[in-house]
Amino acid sequence: MQFRQQALSKLQSPEELDVPVRYARPQGLLVLAVTLVVMAAASVWAVTGSVASTLRAPGVLTYGQGSYVLQSPVTGQVTRVLAEEGERLAAGAPVLNVRTQQGDEVVRTIAAGRVSTLVARIGTVVTTGADVASLERVAGSDDPLLAVLYVPADSAATARVGADVDVTVPSVPKQYGTLRGTVKAVGRAAQTRQRIAGFLGDKELAGQFTKNGPPVAVLVQLKKARTKSGYAWSADDGPPFALESMTPATGALHLAEQRPIDWLLP
Repeated sequence: MQFRQQALSKLQSPEELDVPVRYARPQGLLVLAVTLVVMAAASVWAVTGSVASTLRAPGVLTYGQGSYVLQSPVTGQVTRVLAEEGERLAAGAPVLNVRTQQGDEVVRTIAAGRVSTLVARIGTVVTTGADVASLERVAGSDDPLLAVLYVPADSAATARVGADVDVTVPSVPKQYGTLRGTVKAVGRAAQTRQRIAGFLGDKELAGQFTKNGPPVAVLVQLKKARTKSGYAWSADDGPPFALESMTPATGALHLAEQRPIDWLLP
């Protein structure tokens, strides 16, 4: 009954036309205005703005012609080592003496280069086809170093020739910054472990670069400068020493800038 009496009294009461209408408070209007301004600014930025991004990939410092693995053509025991690591040898230069059942044989280089690794030592027994050394194909002492980055195949399409690259060398103290470079070439197909090992002359590195699948090689040309290393760094002078080939590195490729609205469009 109580609700019925309230309803009847409501019907009998006059319309409260003389009661002033309460509008939104000033604080609410301010919040609404700020929200509209932010949304408008975000819309303009999404259309006219741009966002830069980078792609990080592991790699190594090496020479553009790559390396090769020297294998023993005979089976026997190494009696003499005729070369040293770091030495530059001409094509056909002697590297090892191997004593076989038929007599002493000389293992020679296939192409000119610098000895990066000597696997065989005096007294080592080698078999036909065994790896005995790795050599980098270097034409002269002034050959420039390059950075070869191994980018995941599904991201290689975003790398473009001419893009800036920052190359971090873990063996160089952080205070000297990063190497400056630009993308010189992007591989057309993913590379297998065997192909990478053939180019670098290092099976272990090849295994590291392919542990997540065959990558695409990206060749980075390092910018030269009048520094002790011979290359440009993010710091003024860079490290007070020269860089060596087959040094592990990591590259950050600067990708093309994109408009935020492109992320929403199909």
